[in-house]
Parts: sequence; structure tokens; C-alpha cells
Amino acid sequence: MDAYIETGNKVVFASAVDWPGWARKAKSEDEAVESLLAYGPRYASAIASARLGFKVPKSMRVVERVKGGSGTDFGVLSISPKADDRPVSAKELRRQIKLLRASWATFDAMAKKHARKKLRTGPRGGGRDLRKMTGHVFEADVSYLSCIGAKYKGSDMDELREAFLRRLEAHWRGEPLENKRRTPPWTVRYCVRRSAWHALDHAWEIEDRAT
Repeated sequence: MDAYIETGNKVVFASAVDWPGWARKAKSEDEAVESLLAYGPRYASAIASARLGFKVPKSMRVVERVKGGSGTDFGVLSISPKADDRPVSAKELRRQIKLLRASWATFDAMAKKHARKKLRTGPRGGGRDLRKMTGHVFEADVSYLSCIGAKYKGSDMDELREAFLRRLEAHWRGEPLENKRRTPPWTVRYCVRRSAWHALDHAWEIEDRAT
């Protein structure tokens, strides 16, 4: 299965090219790929509702490397690979949306499951509580929505996500941006990748810190 590598000065991400949301970070390329494979079963479970026939591979083939930046070292996917510039067919758009919905649903399910638990903090008390983490995921998707040309000023997660998907489809059709941007908008693939990864990264964080 194909993967791409995003390398910062301190952090390296390995991400599956065609399975948005499946990405892990480490201190080296080999460790990042190893972590990606180790999380394969968790990813399979997270996207099972999409029913796309995902099977955990035994190995990954690195097909692209991109240079990361400060965001990478902060622990955030930050650079769009050339693979995400590929045209998206109507069939592929539906597939991408299924994976994104499944990732969102996994975050929601994990937050609901552990709603009454106090998440473990780090040795210095670091780490968001569940309420702040949910707010953080919401705010991130508002930001991601702006990166494909739209704004959201409400406070409802479901409403935001439906607006997100409507704008994603409009962006795919090539409709004009609703807001002005100084930088080019994200591609459909990269927008899905970022939102799916962010939702799953925090879903798994909740699971790990609650057990």
C-alpha cells in the first residue's frame, strides 16, 4: 500500500496515500511507517462503517516525500502531497466522503463512550479534557472549511459538518469560493485528509487516555 512521508526537523509523519485519516508521527521515517502499520487495525475499525473493504497491509511503499515545516514539528499534518492534486471522480468523491463521515463518527462515539471519565493527563498535567478536545476538533473543522472557501459562524457540530460537506462538493464542482483567500484553497483530497486525520488522532487519544 502506498504512503507518503512529511518530514520536519523533529517530527516525521507517514500517511497512507489513498486512505485519508490513517497517518502517524514519530521521530524518524522508519518509526513513523512502523507506527502507521501498528495503527492499521485501529484504522480498520474506525472506518468499518464506510464498508470500503479496507484490509491492513503487511507493508507500506513510500511513493512521495514532502518537506514539512513548523506545523509538522508541532505535531500537525501540514503539507499537501502531490498525490492530493490528482483529479477526483464522482465515485472517488463519494468514497472520500464516506471515509470522512466514518472518521467523524468514530470521534463522536469515542467522546460519548468516555463522557463520564476523567482523561489521564501528562506528568505535568498536560492534555485537554474531553470538553476542550471536542471544542478543539470543532474549531479545527471551522478552519478547514475556510480553506476550501467558506465560513461557518454557528456552534452546532452536526450543522458545521453538513456545511462542510456541501462546500466540499461545491469545491469539487469548481464553484467560486465564498470567502476571499490570500493562498490557494486546499484540494478536495487534502481537505478530507486533514479533517479525517484530526478526528481520528483525537479519537485515539481519548481512547488511550481513558483506559
